[in-house]
Amino acid sequence: MKVTIYQGSRPPATIADITIVIDVIRAFTVAHHVFLQGADGIYLAESVEQAFQLKKENPEYLLAGEVNGLAINGFDLDNSPYRIKEKNLAGRTLVQRTTNGVRATLNCLASKTVFVTGFSNARTTAECVKKLSRRNKQMTVNVIASHPSGDDDLACAEYIKSILMGSLIPEEPVRDRIRSSQAAEKFFTDNQSCFKREDILVCLQAVESDFVMRVDKSKEFPMIERVAR
Repeated sequence: MKVTIYQGSRPPATIADITIVIDVIRAFTVAHHVFLQGADGIYLAESVEQAFQLKKENPEYLLAGEVNGLAINGFDLDNSPYRIKEKNLAGRTLVQRTTNGVRATLNCLASKTVFVTGFSNARTTAECVKKLSRRNKQMTVNVIASHPSGDDDLACAEYIKSILMGSLIPEEPVRDRIRSSQAAEKFFTDNQSCFKREDILVCLQAVESDFVMRVDKSKEFPMIERVAR
């Protein structure tokens, strides 16, 4: 198995059999908890306008996300995993628009299979991909640290690669890098309500799950779905 790490939301230089897109702070930590709260699926919107159009056509959908970390006027939910944990989302469908994670995922759809994760579901995701690799010893995997410069997603990407390659990095140093990353800093120093320190605590917590988050590319709009690992 060949594993390559890329950083940023632009299309990677190579197309892999499997791509894992990471957004620890906060998009795919939110997505993980959305499914833990019972949601059916999450459509990925390229723009705020596209998200509103989907909502117009399907009023029952919930819009979630951010622009440059800030909540979007008219959206039902922001990008806070801490607040998501308080919601009952059983049977609901969401539409997610974010600056890094969603954009990076939409730029990786040429890959045969695409998974998304934060740190909270990283080990489960890596173990799922490692299991798939037993059927194809020549499998190629791209791991995308979607934040273009932050150490949070890169730390998680290196952690996932270590699991795939059988040289496990301990979780605590990964948590330390996420906690001290530039992306996390404003959650401890900024007084804006959209940057809650509790979000980082949720982002640092590995949650045992019986599922991974895979992107269904067969629909008109790509959708993250919950798939048994």
